[in-house]
Amino acid sequence: MQRRRFLQGLGGLSGSVLLQGCGSSDAPAGEGGGGDAAKVRFDHGVASGDPLADRVILWTRVTPETDGPVSVRYVVARDPDFDQVLISDTVVTDAVRDYTVKVDPTALEAGTRYWYRFEAGDAVSPVGRTKTLPVGHVEHLRFAFTSCSNYSGGYFGVYRRMAERSDLDAVFHLGDYFYESGSSGVEGLNRGHSNGRETVTLEDYRDRHAQYRTDPDLQAMTAQHPLIAVWDDHESTNDSWRDGAQNHTEGEEGVWALRKAASIMAYFEWMPIRVADASDPQRIWRQFVFGDLVDLLMLDTRLYGRDEQLSTPPLDQAALNDPTRQLLGVPQENWLTDRLTTSTARWKLLGQQVMFAQLRLASLPDLSLLGITLAEELLAINADQWDGYPAARDRVFDAIERAGVDNLVVLTGDIHSSWGCELYRDPGELVTLLDNIVGDPLDLGLIKALGVEFVSPSVTSGGFPDGTTPLLQTLFGVVDPHIKYFDGQRHGYVLLDITHERTQGEWWYVDSILEPDAPEQFGRALYTNAGENRLREAAAPTTSR
Repeated sequence: MQRRRFLQGLGGLSGSVLLQGCGSSDAPAGEGGGGDAAKVRFDHGVASGDPLADRVILWTRVTPETDGPVSVRYVVARDPDFDQVLISDTVVTDAVRDYTVKVDPTALEAGTRYWYRFEAGDAVSPVGRTKTLPVGHVEHLRFAFTSCSNYSGGYFGVYRRMAERSDLDAVFHLGDYFYESGSSGVEGLNRGHSNGRETVTLEDYRDRHAQYRTDPDLQAMTAQHPLIAVWDDHESTNDSWRDGAQNHTEGEEGVWALRKAASIMAYFEWMPIRVADASDPQRIWRQFVFGDLVDLLMLDTRLYGRDEQLSTPPLDQAALNDPTRQLLGVPQENWLTDRLTTSTARWKLLGQQVMFAQLRLASLPDLSLLGITLAEELLAINADQWDGYPAARDRVFDAIERAGVDNLVVLTGDIHSSWGCELYRDPGELVTLLDNIVGDPLDLGLIKALGVEFVSPSVTSGGFPDGTTPLLQTLFGVVDPHIKYFDGQRHGYVLLDITHERTQGEWWYVDSILEPDAPEQFGRALYTNAGENRLREAAAPTTSR
Protein backbone atom coordinates (compact mmCIF):
# COMPACT_ATOMS: atom_id res chain seq x y z
CA MET A 1 0.00 0.00 0.00
CA GLN A 2 1.21 3.52 -0.76
CA ARG A 3 1.52 5.50 2.46
CA ARG A 4 0.58 8.78 0.76
CA ARG A 5 -2.64 7.29 -0.55
CA PHE A 6 -3.56 5.96 2.90
CA LEU A 7 -2.98 9.29 4.62
CA GLN A 8 -5.02 11.10 1.99
CA GLY A 9 -7.85 8.69 2.75
CA LEU A 10 -7.77 9.61 6.41
CA GLY A 11 -8.53 13.21 5.50
CA GLY A 12 -6.71 14.97 8.33
CA LEU A 13 -7.80 12.65 11.12
CA SER A 14 -6.23 14.30 14.15
CA GLY A 15 -7.68 17.75 13.52
CA SER A 16 -11.16 16.50 12.66
CA VAL A 17 -12.05 14.64 15.83
CA LEU A 18 -10.51 16.44 18.82
CA LEU A 19 -12.36 19.66 19.60
CA GLN A 20 -10.77 22.61 21.37
CA GLY A 21 -12.59 24.83 23.83
CA CYS A 22 -13.90 28.03 22.29
CA GLY A 23 -16.13 29.61 24.95
CA SER A 24 -15.50 31.35 28.26
CA SER A 25 -16.00 29.44 31.46
CA ASP A 26 -19.01 31.57 32.43
CA ALA A 27 -20.88 31.64 29.09
CA PRO A 28 -24.41 30.19 29.24
CA ALA A 29 -24.93 26.73 27.82
CA GLY A 30 -25.92 26.64 24.17
CA GLU A 31 -24.31 29.96 23.14
CA GLY A 32 -21.35 30.32 20.82
CA GLY A 33 -22.38 28.24 17.79
CA GLY A 34 -24.83 27.82 14.94
CA GLY A 35 -27.67 25.33 14.53
CA ASP A 36 -30.80 25.00 16.63
CA ALA A 37 -29.25 23.98 19.95
CA ALA A 38 -32.65 23.64 21.60
CA LYS A 39 -33.50 20.77 19.24
CA VAL A 40 -30.63 18.46 20.04
CA ARG A 41 -30.66 15.05 21.70
CA PHE A 42 -27.93 13.03 23.41
CA ASP A 43 -28.91 9.58 22.11
CA HIS A 44 -25.52 7.90 22.44
CA GLY A 45 -24.54 8.46 26.05
CA VAL A 46 -21.13 9.60 27.23
CA ALA A 47 -17.70 8.04 27.54
CA SER A 48 -14.22 8.82 28.78
CA GLY A 49 -10.96 7.21 27.83
CA ASP A 50 -7.20 7.24 27.48
CA PRO A 51 -6.63 8.70 30.95
CA LEU A 52 -3.29 10.28 31.79
CA ALA A 53 -2.18 11.78 35.10
CA ASP A 54 -3.40 15.28 34.18
CA ARG A 55 -6.07 14.73 31.52
CA VAL A 56 -8.64 12.35 30.09
CA ILE A 57 -10.61 12.23 26.85
CA LEU A 58 -14.34 13.03 27.29
CA TRP A 59 -16.76 11.99 24.54
CA THR A 60 -20.38 12.29 23.49
CA ARG A 61 -22.43 12.68 20.32
CA VAL A 62 -25.31 15.08 19.64
CA THR A 63 -28.24 14.31 17.35
CA PRO A 64 -29.61 17.57 15.90
CA GLU A 65 -32.98 17.80 14.20
CA THR A 66 -31.52 20.00 11.47
CA ASP A 67 -28.05 20.06 9.94
CA GLY A 68 -25.57 22.74 10.92
CA PRO A 69 -22.97 23.51 13.58
CA VAL A 70 -24.01 22.75 17.16
CA SER A 71 -22.52 24.44 20.20
CA VAL A 72 -21.93 22.01 23.07
CA ARG A 73 -20.79 22.81 26.58
CA TYR A 74 -18.83 20.31 28.64
CA VAL A 75 -18.63 20.55 32.42
CA VAL A 76 -16.16 18.76 34.71
CA ALA A 77 -16.69 18.62 38.47
CA ARG A 78 -15.20 17.07 41.59
CA ASP A 79 -18.57 15.69 42.71
CA PRO A 80 -21.56 13.98 41.05
CA ASP A 81 -23.88 16.86 42.00
CA PHE A 82 -21.66 19.39 40.16
CA ASP A 83 -21.38 21.65 43.20
CA GLN A 84 -17.60 21.88 42.67
CA VAL A 85 -17.24 22.68 38.97
CA LEU A 86 -13.64 22.82 37.74
CA ILE A 87 -14.08 23.24 33.98
CA SER A 88 -16.92 24.66 31.92
CA ASP A 89 -16.17 25.31 28.28
CA THR A 90 -17.87 25.30 24.88
CA VAL A 91 -16.98 23.54 21.64
CA VAL A 92 -18.69 23.31 18.26
CA THR A 93 -19.37 20.11 16.37
CA ASP A 94 -20.89 19.46 12.96
CA ALA A 95 -21.48 16.85 10.27
CA VAL A 96 -17.79 16.81 9.29
CA ARG A 97 -17.08 14.83 12.48
CA ASP A 98 -20.51 13.13 12.45
CA TYR A 99 -21.63 15.40 15.32
CA THR A 100 -19.31 13.62 17.74
CA VAL A 101 -17.73 15.65 20.54
CA LYS A 102 -14.32 14.73 21.89
CA VAL A 103 -12.36 17.00 24.22
CA ASP A 104 -9.18 16.54 26.25
CA PRO A 105 -9.34 18.80 29.32
CA THR A 106 -5.99 19.27 31.06
CA ALA A 107 -4.69 20.43 34.44
CA LEU A 108 -6.52 17.66 36.31
CA GLU A 109 -5.10 16.04 39.45
CA ALA A 110 -3.50 12.60 39.33
CA GLY A 111 -5.36 9.56 40.64
CA THR A 112 -8.60 11.52 41.07
CA ARG A 113 -12.25 10.82 40.29
CA TYR A 114 -14.15 13.38 38.25
CA TRP A 115 -17.71 13.69 36.97
CA TYR A 116 -18.65 15.27 33.67
CA ARG A 117 -21.62 16.04 31.42
CA PHE A 118 -22.47 17.83 28.19
CA GLU A 119 -25.15 20.44 27.46
CA ALA A 120 -26.63 21.81 24.24
CA GLY A 121 -29.54 24.21 24.46
CA ASP A 122 -32.12 22.57 26.73
CA ALA A 123 -30.62 19.10 26.33
CA VAL A 124 -28.34 17.64 28.99
CA SER A 125 -26.39 14.41 28.58
CA PRO A 126 -26.17 11.64 31.16
CA VAL A 127 -23.49 12.17 33.80
CA GLY A 128 -20.23 10.32 33.34
CA ARG A 129 -17.61 9.35 35.90
CA THR A 130 -13.91 9.04 35.13
CA LYS A 131 -10.50 8.84 36.80
CA THR A 132 -7.01 10.07 36.02
CA LEU A 133 -3.88 7.92 36.31
CA PRO A 134 -2.02 7.82 39.63
CA VAL A 135 1.62 8.81 40.01
CA GLY A 136 4.30 7.67 42.45
CA HIS A 137 3.72 4.71 44.73
CA VAL A 138 0.49 2.79 44.12
CA GLU A 139 -0.59 -0.06 46.38
CA HIS A 140 -3.54 -1.59 44.56
CA LEU A 141 -5.29 -1.47 41.19
CA ARG A 142 -8.38 -3.18 39.76
CA PHE A 143 -9.27 -3.45 36.08
CA ALA A 144 -11.67 -5.40 33.93
CA PHE A 145 -11.18 -6.35 30.30
CA THR A 146 -13.17 -8.05 27.57
CA SER A 147 -13.58 -8.19 23.79
CA CYS A 148 -15.75 -9.34 20.91
CA SER A 149 -19.11 -7.65 21.41
CA ASN A 150 -21.45 -8.59 18.57
CA TYR A 151 -24.69 -6.59 18.91
CA SER A 152 -26.62 -9.08 16.79
CA GLY A 153 -25.42 -12.02 18.90
CA GLY A 154 -27.19 -11.15 22.14
CA TYR A 155 -27.57 -8.67 24.97
CA PHE A 156 -24.57 -6.78 26.35
CA GLY A 157 -25.16 -7.88 29.95
CA VAL A 158 -21.40 -8.31 30.38
CA TYR A 159 -21.05 -4.53 30.08
CA ARG A 160 -23.81 -4.04 32.65
CA ARG A 161 -22.02 -6.26 35.17
CA MET A 162 -18.76 -4.37 34.59
CA ALA A 163 -20.59 -1.07 35.11
CA GLU A 164 -21.80 -2.30 38.51
CA ARG A 165 -18.22 -2.67 39.75
CA SER A 166 -17.67 0.83 41.08
CA ASP A 167 -14.10 0.14 42.25
CA LEU A 168 -12.46 -0.36 38.85
CA ASP A 169 -9.64 1.99 37.89
CA ALA A 170 -10.29 1.46 34.16
CA VAL A 171 -11.81 -0.94 31.64
CA PHE A 172 -9.84 -2.30 28.70
CA HIS A 173 -11.53 -3.34 25.47
CA LEU A 174 -9.22 -5.53 23.38
CA GLY A 175 -11.00 -5.33 20.07
CA ASP A 176 -14.01 -6.37 18.02
CA TYR A 177 -15.93 -3.57 19.69
CA PHE A 178 -18.39 -3.95 16.85
CA TYR A 179 -18.94 -6.33 13.93
CA GLU A 180 -19.04 -5.32 10.31
CA SER A 181 -21.52 -7.91 9.04
CA GLY A 182 -25.11 -7.33 7.99
CA SER A 183 -26.36 -10.05 10.35
CA SER A 184 -30.05 -10.11 11.25
CA GLY A 185 -29.10 -11.53 14.63
CA VAL A 186 -30.74 -14.01 16.95
CA GLU A 187 -34.39 -14.56 16.14
CA GLY A 188 -36.70 -12.77 18.53
CA LEU A 189 -34.13 -10.38 20.03
CA ASN A 190 -34.59 -7.55 17.52
CA ARG A 191 -30.87 -6.85 17.50
CA GLY A 192 -30.07 -7.17 13.81
CA HIS A 193 -27.33 -4.99 12.41
CA SER A 194 -28.47 -1.64 11.06
CA ASN A 195 -29.43 -1.46 7.39
CA GLY A 196 -28.84 -5.18 7.03
CA ARG A 197 -25.64 -4.61 5.10
CA GLU A 198 -21.92 -4.99 5.66
CA THR A 199 -19.91 -1.88 6.57
CA VAL A 200 -17.79 -0.69 3.65
CA THR A 201 -18.05 3.11 3.41
CA LEU A 202 -17.41 5.83 5.98
CA GLU A 203 -21.19 6.28 6.28
CA ASP A 204 -21.57 2.55 6.99
CA TYR A 205 -18.94 2.57 9.72
CA ARG A 206 -20.39 5.65 11.35
CA ASP A 207 -23.86 4.13 11.26
CA ARG A 208 -22.65 0.90 12.89
CA HIS A 209 -20.87 2.80 15.69
CA ALA A 210 -24.04 4.80 16.23
CA GLN A 211 -26.16 1.67 16.55
CA TYR A 212 -23.85 0.10 19.13
CA ARG A 213 -23.74 3.33 21.11
CA THR A 214 -27.52 3.19 21.61
CA ASP A 215 -27.18 0.03 23.70
CA PRO A 216 -28.04 0.88 27.35
CA ASP A 217 -25.57 -1.61 28.83
CA LEU A 218 -22.70 -0.26 26.76
CA GLN A 219 -23.70 3.27 27.74
CA ALA A 220 -23.75 2.29 31.42
CA MET A 221 -20.23 0.85 31.27
CA THR A 222 -18.64 3.79 29.49
CA ALA A 223 -20.39 6.29 31.76
CA GLN A 224 -18.99 4.56 34.82
CA HIS A 225 -15.36 3.82 33.87
CA PRO A 226 -12.62 5.31 31.70
CA LEU A 227 -12.09 3.08 28.66
CA ILE A 228 -8.74 2.11 27.13
CA ALA A 229 -9.44 0.42 23.81
CA VAL A 230 -7.74 -1.02 20.74
CA TRP A 231 -9.31 -2.34 17.57
CA ASP A 232 -9.08 -5.88 16.23
CA ASP A 233 -10.31 -7.00 12.80
CA HIS A 234 -14.09 -6.57 12.85
CA GLU A 235 -13.86 -2.81 13.35
CA SER A 236 -12.66 -2.89 9.74
CA THR A 237 -13.52 -6.39 8.47
CA ASN A 238 -12.80 -10.03 9.27
CA ASP A 239 -9.17 -11.23 9.31
CA SER A 240 -7.82 -7.89 8.19
CA TRP A 241 -4.10 -7.23 7.88
CA ARG A 242 -1.94 -4.33 6.74
CA ASP A 243 -2.78 -4.48 3.04
CA GLY A 244 -6.04 -6.41 2.82
CA ALA A 245 -8.53 -8.69 4.55
CA GLN A 246 -10.13 -12.10 4.14
CA ASN A 247 -13.54 -10.39 4.07
CA HIS A 248 -12.66 -7.72 1.54
CA THR A 249 -13.08 -8.19 -2.20
CA GLU A 250 -10.95 -5.60 -3.97
CA GLY A 251 -12.96 -3.74 -6.59
CA GLU A 252 -16.34 -5.18 -5.69
CA GLU A 253 -16.08 -3.67 -2.21
CA GLY A 254 -13.92 -0.73 -3.25
CA VAL A 255 -10.26 -0.11 -2.53
CA TRP A 256 -8.92 -1.66 0.68
CA ALA A 257 -6.80 1.40 1.55
CA LEU A 258 -9.91 3.60 1.47
CA ARG A 259 -12.06 1.12 3.36
CA LYS A 260 -9.37 0.79 6.02
CA ALA A 261 -9.10 4.59 6.22
CA ALA A 262 -12.88 4.92 6.61
CA SER A 263 -12.94 2.41 9.46
CA ILE A 264 -10.10 4.22 11.24
CA MET A 265 -11.74 7.61 10.75
CA ALA A 266 -15.04 6.43 12.25
CA TYR A 267 -13.22 4.66 15.12
CA PHE A 268 -11.41 7.84 16.14
CA GLU A 269 -14.63 9.84 15.88
CA TRP A 270 -16.75 7.47 17.95
CA MET A 271 -14.29 6.10 20.52
CA PRO A 272 -12.76 8.01 23.47
CA ILE A 273 -9.24 7.44 22.12
CA ARG A 274 -6.45 10.01 21.84
CA VAL A 275 -4.42 10.30 18.64
CA ALA A 276 -1.08 8.77 19.63
CA ASP A 277 0.97 10.41 16.86
CA ALA A 278 -0.44 13.15 14.61
CA SER A 279 2.20 12.34 11.99
CA ASP A 280 1.13 8.67 11.94
CA PRO A 281 -2.67 8.71 12.29
CA GLN A 282 -3.18 4.97 11.81
CA ARG A 283 -1.18 4.30 14.98
CA ILE A 284 -3.06 3.22 18.12
CA TRP A 285 -0.23 1.54 20.05
CA ARG A 286 0.38 3.62 23.17
CA GLN A 287 1.39 3.51 26.85
CA PHE A 288 -0.37 4.15 30.17
CA VAL A 289 1.65 4.33 33.41
CA PHE A 290 -0.19 3.64 36.68
CA GLY A 291 2.47 4.89 39.06
CA ASP A 292 5.08 2.36 40.08
CA LEU A 293 2.66 -0.57 39.95
CA VAL A 294 1.55 -1.07 36.33
CA ASP A 295 2.87 -0.14 32.91
CA LEU A 296 0.15 -0.85 30.33
CA LEU A 297 1.27 -1.15 26.72
CA MET A 298 -1.61 -1.34 24.25
CA LEU A 299 -0.64 -2.93 20.93
CA ASP A 300 -2.04 -3.23 17.40
CA THR A 301 -1.53 -6.76 16.09
CA ARG A 302 -4.04 -6.24 13.30
CA LEU A 303 -3.82 -3.24 10.95
CA TYR A 304 -0.46 -1.54 11.45
CA GLY A 305 2.27 -4.00 10.51
CA ARG A 306 0.74 -7.47 10.10
CA ASP A 307 1.75 -9.58 7.11
CA GLU A 308 -1.02 -11.60 5.50
CA GLN A 309 -2.19 -14.69 7.39
CA LEU A 310 -1.11 -18.04 6.00
CA SER A 311 -3.76 -20.22 4.41
CA THR A 312 -4.86 -23.21 6.49
CA PRO A 313 -4.75 -26.12 6.51
CA PRO A 314 -1.95 -27.09 6.12
CA LEU A 315 0.51 -24.33 7.00
CA ASP A 316 3.39 -23.59 4.65
CA GLN A 317 6.27 -24.27 7.05
CA ALA A 318 8.86 -22.32 5.05
CA ALA A 319 6.66 -19.22 5.00
CA LEU A 320 5.63 -19.74 8.63
CA ASN A 321 9.24 -19.71 9.82
CA ASP A 322 10.35 -16.78 7.65
CA PRO A 323 12.50 -14.71 10.07
CA THR A 324 11.26 -11.46 8.52
CA ARG A 325 7.59 -12.25 9.08
CA GLN A 326 5.84 -9.35 10.86
CA LEU A 327 2.87 -9.10 13.17
CA LEU A 328 3.56 -5.71 14.79
CA GLY A 329 5.70 -4.06 12.11
CA VAL A 330 9.20 -2.70 12.71
CA PRO A 331 8.27 0.71 14.23
CA GLN A 332 5.83 -0.81 16.73
CA GLU A 333 8.14 -3.72 17.53
CA ASN A 334 11.01 -1.32 18.30
CA TRP A 335 8.69 0.80 20.43
CA LEU A 336 7.53 -2.26 22.38
CA THR A 337 11.10 -3.44 22.96
CA ASP A 338 12.11 -0.01 24.24
CA ARG A 339 9.12 0.29 26.57
CA LEU A 340 9.51 -3.22 27.97
CA THR A 341 13.20 -2.84 28.66
CA THR A 342 12.99 0.64 30.22
CA SER A 343 9.85 0.21 32.31
CA THR A 344 10.34 0.58 36.05
CA ALA A 345 6.82 -0.48 37.06
CA ARG A 346 6.36 -3.71 38.99
CA TRP A 347 4.02 -5.24 36.38
CA LYS A 348 4.23 -4.91 32.60
CA LEU A 349 0.82 -5.48 30.99
CA LEU A 350 0.46 -6.00 27.24
CA GLY A 351 -3.08 -5.30 26.06
CA GLN A 352 -3.45 -6.84 22.62
CA GLN A 353 -5.71 -8.78 20.32
CA VAL A 354 -4.61 -12.32 19.50
CA MET A 355 -3.41 -15.20 21.67
CA PHE A 356 0.29 -15.10 22.51
CA ALA A 357 0.76 -18.56 24.04
CA GLN A 358 1.39 -21.50 21.73
CA LEU A 359 -1.27 -24.02 20.78
CA ARG A 360 0.71 -27.22 20.27
CA LEU A 361 -1.48 -28.98 17.76
CA ALA A 362 0.84 -31.68 16.46
CA SER A 363 0.24 -33.83 19.53
CA LEU A 364 -3.54 -33.46 19.53
CA PRO A 365 -5.42 -36.59 18.47
CA ASP A 366 -7.63 -36.31 15.40
CA LEU A 367 -10.89 -36.10 17.33
CA SER A 368 -14.27 -35.03 16.00
CA LEU A 369 -17.21 -33.71 17.97
CA LEU A 370 -20.58 -32.81 16.51
CA GLY A 371 -19.10 -33.29 13.04
CA ILE A 372 -16.25 -30.84 13.69
CA THR A 373 -12.61 -31.98 13.54
CA LEU A 374 -11.10 -30.22 16.54
CA ALA A 375 -7.52 -30.14 15.27
CA GLU A 376 -8.60 -28.40 12.07
CA GLU A 377 -10.80 -26.01 14.03
CA LEU A 378 -7.86 -24.99 16.21
CA LEU A 379 -5.46 -24.82 13.28
CA ALA A 380 -7.63 -22.25 11.52
CA ILE A 381 -7.59 -20.09 14.67
CA ASN A 382 -3.93 -20.77 15.27
CA ALA A 383 -2.63 -19.19 12.03
CA ASP A 384 -4.25 -15.82 12.88
CA GLN A 385 -2.57 -15.69 16.29
CA TRP A 386 1.07 -15.24 17.29
CA ASP A 387 1.50 -18.92 16.35
CA GLY A 388 1.21 -17.79 12.73
CA TYR A 389 4.08 -15.35 13.28
CA PRO A 390 6.64 -17.30 15.39
CA ALA A 391 9.63 -15.13 14.44
CA ALA A 392 7.79 -12.03 15.65
CA ARG A 393 7.02 -13.74 18.96
CA ASP A 394 10.63 -14.89 19.30
CA ARG A 395 11.82 -11.31 18.90
CA VAL A 396 9.60 -10.28 21.82
CA PHE A 397 11.01 -13.17 23.88
CA ASP A 398 14.53 -12.10 22.86
CA ALA A 399 13.93 -8.59 24.17
CA ILE A 400 12.50 -9.93 27.43
CA GLU A 401 15.46 -12.23 28.02
CA ARG A 402 18.14 -9.69 27.05
CA ALA A 403 16.81 -7.09 29.47
CA GLY A 404 15.75 -9.52 32.19
CA VAL A 405 12.15 -8.28 32.03
CA ASP A 406 10.04 -9.84 34.76
CA ASN A 407 6.38 -9.82 35.74
CA LEU A 408 5.01 -9.72 32.19
CA VAL A 409 1.24 -10.22 31.93
CA VAL A 410 -0.30 -10.48 28.46
CA LEU A 411 -4.00 -9.58 28.14
CA THR A 412 -5.80 -10.98 25.10
CA GLY A 413 -9.18 -11.03 23.38
CA ASP A 414 -10.27 -12.25 19.92
CA ILE A 415 -10.75 -15.99 20.45
CA HIS A 416 -14.22 -15.87 22.15
CA SER A 417 -13.06 -18.12 24.98
CA SER A 418 -11.21 -18.11 28.29
CA TRP A 419 -7.58 -19.16 28.70
CA GLY A 420 -4.96 -18.89 31.42
CA CYS A 421 -1.45 -19.69 30.18
CA GLU A 422 2.17 -19.64 31.25
CA LEU A 423 4.46 -18.24 28.56
CA TYR A 424 7.51 -20.27 27.55
CA ARG A 425 9.78 -19.69 24.61
CA ASP A 426 9.07 -23.28 23.57
CA PRO A 427 6.48 -25.27 25.56
CA GLY A 428 7.51 -28.41 23.73
CA GLU A 429 8.03 -32.04 24.60
CA LEU A 430 10.31 -31.34 27.59
CA VAL A 431 7.67 -29.15 29.24
CA THR A 432 5.04 -31.82 28.63
CA LEU A 433 7.26 -34.60 29.90
CA LEU A 434 8.27 -32.78 33.08
CA ASP A 435 4.70 -31.72 33.76
CA ASN A 436 3.51 -35.30 33.48
CA ILE A 437 6.31 -36.50 35.80
CA VAL A 438 6.54 -33.82 38.51
CA GLY A 439 3.35 -31.86 38.09
CA ASP A 440 4.98 -28.54 37.22
CA PRO A 441 8.23 -28.07 35.26
CA LEU A 442 9.01 -24.84 37.11
CA ASP A 443 9.46 -26.81 40.31
CA LEU A 444 12.70 -28.26 38.92
CA GLY A 445 14.10 -24.89 37.96
CA LEU A 446 15.18 -26.22 34.57
CA ILE A 447 12.77 -24.23 32.39
CA LYS A 448 12.08 -20.53 32.69
CA ALA A 449 8.63 -19.12 32.09
CA LEU A 450 8.79 -15.59 30.68
CA GLY A 451 5.34 -14.37 31.65
CA VAL A 452 1.67 -15.29 31.92
CA GLU A 453 -1.38 -14.65 29.77
CA PHE A 454 -5.04 -14.06 30.60
CA VAL A 455 -7.46 -14.41 27.67
CA SER A 456 -10.94 -12.92 27.99
CA PRO A 457 -14.17 -14.56 26.88
CA SER A 458 -16.41 -12.59 24.54
CA VAL A 459 -19.28 -10.28 25.37
CA THR A 460 -21.60 -12.07 22.94
CA SER A 461 -19.63 -13.56 20.02
CA GLY A 462 -19.91 -17.32 19.58
CA GLY A 463 -17.21 -19.53 21.03
CA PHE A 464 -16.30 -23.17 20.57
CA PRO A 465 -19.02 -25.71 19.69
CA ASP A 466 -21.21 -27.00 22.53
CA GLY A 467 -19.64 -29.88 24.40
CA THR A 468 -16.02 -29.19 23.44
CA THR A 469 -14.86 -27.51 26.66
CA PRO A 470 -14.46 -30.65 28.84
CA LEU A 471 -12.74 -32.55 26.04
CA LEU A 472 -10.30 -29.77 25.20
CA GLN A 473 -9.58 -29.12 28.88
CA THR A 474 -8.49 -32.73 29.19
CA LEU A 475 -6.43 -32.68 25.99
CA PHE A 476 -4.64 -29.45 26.88
CA GLY A 477 -3.77 -30.86 30.29
CA VAL A 478 -1.96 -33.71 28.57
CA VAL A 479 -0.25 -32.10 25.56
CA ASP A 480 -0.26 -28.37 26.44
CA PRO A 481 0.39 -28.18 30.20
CA HIS A 482 1.32 -24.49 29.96
CA ILE A 483 -2.43 -23.92 29.39
CA LYS A 484 -3.70 -23.85 32.97
CA TYR A 485 -7.33 -22.95 32.30
CA PHE A 486 -9.72 -23.13 29.36
CA ASP A 487 -13.43 -22.51 28.85
CA GLY A 488 -14.67 -22.37 25.31
CA GLN A 489 -18.30 -21.35 25.56
CA ARG A 490 -19.26 -18.93 28.33
CA HIS A 491 -19.45 -15.14 27.91
CA GLY A 492 -17.99 -12.62 30.31
CA TYR A 493 -14.87 -10.69 31.24
CA VAL A 494 -11.65 -10.93 33.23
CA LEU A 495 -11.21 -8.97 36.44
CA LEU A 496 -7.60 -8.07 37.30
CA ASP A 497 -6.67 -7.39 40.91
CA ILE A 498 -3.07 -6.16 41.17
CA THR A 499 -0.77 -5.47 44.11
CA HIS A 500 3.01 -5.36 44.35
CA GLU A 501 2.94 -8.96 45.58
CA ARG A 502 0.72 -10.59 42.95
CA THR A 503 -1.62 -10.22 39.99
CA GLN A 504 -4.86 -12.21 40.08
CA GLY A 505 -7.07 -12.78 37.05
CA GLU A 506 -10.68 -13.82 37.59
CA TRP A 507 -13.11 -15.03 34.95
CA TRP A 508 -16.67 -13.85 35.51
CA TYR A 509 -19.53 -15.13 33.33
CA VAL A 510 -23.09 -13.99 32.68
CA ASP A 511 -25.68 -16.74 32.88
CA SER A 512 -27.14 -15.93 29.45
CA ILE A 513 -26.71 -13.45 26.61
CA LEU A 514 -30.32 -14.07 25.53
CA GLU A 515 -31.77 -12.48 28.67
CA PRO A 516 -31.41 -8.70 29.09
CA ASP A 517 -30.58 -8.74 32.81
CA ALA A 518 -28.86 -12.08 33.41
CA PRO A 519 -26.80 -12.31 36.62
CA GLU A 520 -23.11 -13.14 36.65
CA GLN A 521 -21.23 -16.03 38.23
CA PHE A 522 -17.62 -16.42 39.32
CA GLY A 523 -15.83 -18.94 37.13
CA ARG A 524 -12.17 -19.38 38.04
CA ALA A 525 -9.27 -17.35 39.43
CA LEU A 526 -5.55 -17.76 38.77
CA TYR A 527 -2.77 -15.62 40.19
CA THR A 528 0.92 -15.08 39.63
CA ASN A 529 3.28 -13.96 42.36
CA ALA A 530 5.81 -11.24 41.59
CA GLY A 531 8.98 -12.75 40.18
CA GLU A 532 7.51 -16.21 39.49
CA ASN A 533 5.84 -16.02 36.05
CA ARG A 534 3.66 -19.00 36.86
CA LEU A 535 -0.06 -19.42 37.44
CA ARG A 536 -1.54 -20.85 40.60
CA GLU A 537 -5.20 -21.43 41.34
CA ALA A 538 -6.81 -19.02 43.79
CA ALA A 539 -9.22 -20.36 46.36
CA ALA A 540 -11.69 -17.49 45.93
CA PRO A 541 -12.24 -14.22 44.08
CA THR A 542 -10.82 -11.01 45.51
CA THR A 543 -13.04 -8.68 47.52
CA SER A 544 -14.14 -5.27 46.30
CA ARG A 545 -12.31 -2.21 47.50
